[in-house]
Amino acid sequence: MTSPLTTSADASTVRWTPRLWGTLLVLCAAMFLDALDVSMVGVALPSIGSDLHLSTSTLQWIVSGYILGYGGLLLLGGRTADLLGRRQVFLVALGVFALASLLGGLVDSGPLLIASRFIKGLSAAFTAPAGLSIITTTFAEGPLRNRALSIYTTCAATGFSMGLVLSGLLTEASWRLTMLLPAPIALIALLAGLKLLPRSEREKDHKGYDVPGAVIGTASMLLLVFTVVQAPQAGWASARTLLSFLAVAVLLTVFVLVERRSPGPLIRLAVLRSGSQIRAQLGAVAFFGSYVGFQFLTTLYMQSLLGWSALHTALAFLPAGALVAVSSTKVGSVVDRFGTQRLIAAGFALMVVGYALFLRINLDPVYAAVVLPTMLLIGAACALVFPSLNIQATNGVEDHEQGMVSGLLNTSVQVGGAIFLAVVTAVVTANVPEHATVQAVLDSYRPGFMVVTGVAVAGLLITLTGLRTRRGQQSVVVARSTSLEVERVPVRD
Repeated sequence: MTSPLTTSADASTVRWTPRLWGTLLVLCAAMFLDALDVSMVGVALPSIGSDLHLSTSTLQWIVSGYILGYGGLLLLGGRTADLLGRRQVFLVALGVFALASLLGGLVDSGPLLIASRFIKGLSAAFTAPAGLSIITTTFAEGPLRNRALSIYTTCAATGFSMGLVLSGLLTEASWRLTMLLPAPIALIALLAGLKLLPRSEREKDHKGYDVPGAVIGTASMLLLVFTVVQAPQAGWASARTLLSFLAVAVLLTVFVLVERRSPGPLIRLAVLRSGSQIRAQLGAVAFFGSYVGFQFLTTLYMQSLLGWSALHTALAFLPAGALVAVSSTKVGSVVDRFGTQRLIAAGFALMVVGYALFLRINLDPVYAAVVLPTMLLIGAACALVFPSLNIQATNGVEDHEQGMVSGLLNTSVQVGGAIFLAVVTAVVTANVPEHATVQAVLDSYRPGFMVVTGVAVAGLLITLTGLRTRRGQQSVVVARSTSLEVERVPVRD
């Protein structure tokens, strides 16, 4: 059964039941873990390398293995949730995530650790789109969904910020604790999910399983992420890199042809005819791509050039995460009033200003005058942009395609992060002279920060094209809700 909560009037009379809150908290826990896991591992890498005697290139794959599994399988994960049931896919993948976390904290070899990271990324590729689509099919489009998504994305930002701090604390004791920490949290979320998550039916009227599309789409995403991750080491102009990109282009072309002819495609290409949807996907690429590049360079700057500790560096980022955690829960009501497009544009504008201000860095920065303003601007930008992108991408999409769109959005986020991190790394590496002084290294970082700023500018320009549409032009497609109970209370004057 479905219970349509269709109007703002209805939304104003709805009180969320404890079960509904519990459902949202389980989904938030999984998103929190994804973000926590990504941010924690970076600080622990030096300790891991020393303990397991791993080279720098091997250490890179502890990060890249997760990205490869996550970014490569998101499209498949999203559509699988639609076809096999969102609840089932979410819970199974969450269980795999818990086991992989346990394995990662107990292994004594680099290859096994990398394998555990790949499995964690793979499982996150199923929990992320399944969790987002459970929210969008449980909470009706409009104020209810906007509020739920703002809370959901706040948990992601909080997890990312806490991961930076926790990694600094836990690594002091043992890097294994950073790998083991997600396991008990995932297990608790799994047990709660078994009781609280709404049962979702499999898609009954689908026109078969798009096996060729799943194979080709997954292969193309895996190869794309692998090529981008390896390009800085292999060389962007090397035969290996160029041939890999050519193979990706061929696979993507074949994938599009297969999807156009498939009766039950992995991605219904008609969804991408929507200008709003395209802007959401491209905005996700620019948003996460610019931020990942910024965080990478800023971490190197603080630890390698300024000599700050891992914990000191994490605390420097904390104001941005704290601002997101405090303000994101209010974004839903702001979206109701101003719409996603205006908020995304405002967020990108703040991001551009923040990145541009950071170009003033030197070897003796005054934190309050240089670093803190940038962190606060970026925190405000993330609070506006990330929830709004999720809302814009899922609005107006039928329930049976929510997993597909969720997978597509998460793919845009991960691929954007992988591509622009690799680009920023290549730009910085190309500008570092041999036997460089500390000042020369800092000067080599500036072109990287300029690339980060340029990516944010591109995101802003893409978003501004959507503001030319008429103010009253809003989607009227109503997403249906599952049968979770809600209580209605009288409206007060």
